[in-house]
Amino acid sequence: MPSRWLLPLLLLLLPGLALAAEWRAVPGETPLQQVLEAAAPGDTVRVAEGVHLGNFVVEVPITLVGEPGAILDGQRRGSVLTVAAPGTTVRDLHIREDGADITAIDSGIFVAREAEGAVIENNRIEARGFGIWLDAAPDVKVIGNRISGDTSLRSQDRGNGLQLYNVTGAEIRGNEVWEARDGIYIDVSNHNRLIGNLLRDQRYGVHYMFSHSNEVRDNETRNNRLGYALMQSRQLEVVGNRSLRDQNYGFLMNFIVDSVIAENVSIEAQRGGVAAAPDGHAISGTEGKALFVYNSLFNEIRDNLFARTEIGIHMTAGSEDNEFHGNAFVGNETQVKYVALRQQEWSFEGRGNYWSDYLGWDLSGDGLGDIPYEPNDSVDRLIWTYPMAKILMNSPAVQVLRWVQREFPILRPPGVRDSHPLMALPDWMAEIVQ
Repeated sequence: MPSRWLLPLLLLLLPGLALAAEWRAVPGETPLQQVLEAAAPGDTVRVAEGVHLGNFVVEVPITLVGEPGAILDGQRRGSVLTVAAPGTTVRDLHIREDGADITAIDSGIFVAREAEGAVIENNRIEARGFGIWLDAAPDVKVIGNRISGDTSLRSQDRGNGLQLYNVTGAEIRGNEVWEARDGIYIDVSNHNRLIGNLLRDQRYGVHYMFSHSNEVRDNETRNNRLGYALMQSRQLEVVGNRSLRDQNYGFLMNFIVDSVIAENVSIEAQRGGVAAAPDGHAISGTEGKALFVYNSLFNEIRDNLFARTEIGIHMTAGSEDNEFHGNAFVGNETQVKYVALRQQEWSFEGRGNYWSDYLGWDLSGDGLGDIPYEPNDSVDRLIWTYPMAKILMNSPAVQVLRWVQREFPILRPPGVRDSHPLMALPDWMAEIVQ
């Protein structure tokens, strides 16, 4: 048989060897939805410069690529782009004007459960509803997207930038989200990774609900009303994240169990009630807390920096049996607020935490203080119960009461005790608080 007939014959006998086609959608010439319907699995669809109006659906696994200046415009109705095929890649598109009905899950990009292994990469999304909604699709990658919310809507009426619902195996990496409702919201989603995202100027940066065995690493939140809201979850790895100037709480742990909270930074958490709230409304009645631990048990909280806040750590509601060691408390008005009556030892295997207001000494030169550090006494409890008592802080009676507690420890109420306080701040933390 002549060799010139060999390739066509193989293509007929083995359809899987067919070469992928490349398509191009041009506004006013080749409508994008028609091109999407004509494309075969493995094809590439290029979206030409210009505005493509409509609501588009991908139903076969293709690569959808935007050329510079390509815009998908949903005309304020529904989701702009629905991905409903496994292995689909969507990248380099500018997506805008989705609907704002968050009950109907209007989204810039809606990734349906059929879209296993989809890749959503380097898109610019101006969202009125949700930016990207992942709906039970496994093993999806969402990388390098820039998502903003619609500031003409109230914060509570906007969708979240990235929403994971019943998702497993997702990688959410290198995205930036701002002025949405929450930056990343994770609901009943397990075994996912959130790596290196920037989340700013919204309600919550990261919001976890009923999601287990997830990794949250090297993310940064800025100027949100709450940095990391970790709720009703277990076996989280929250490592190397930063909260910068978030209001009310840098990190919130509400019923978090068997998790690792390590090497994070929460700095300059702000008291609520300032005009800079993302929706322009004031928030009142809350302190700025680097970490708030509520009803959370059996966690390892180590090597974190809590600095320049009103309260470094606030613990309450049965938050016990947690390991605290290697943390640094620097320049907080109140280093620890512990409202319970069970003694808590905050050192582990002879290593405690660094306290910027520790007045002890280290005669042995082993880097550990020779006397324990106890951040709270009965005067603190009195002030927590009766805030107006602050006016008595410098009175002779209060000073005598504190002296009596120091001299007669039996009169001191149970609380946090660090038996091996660290004398020096780790170098990487010192660079941050300089």
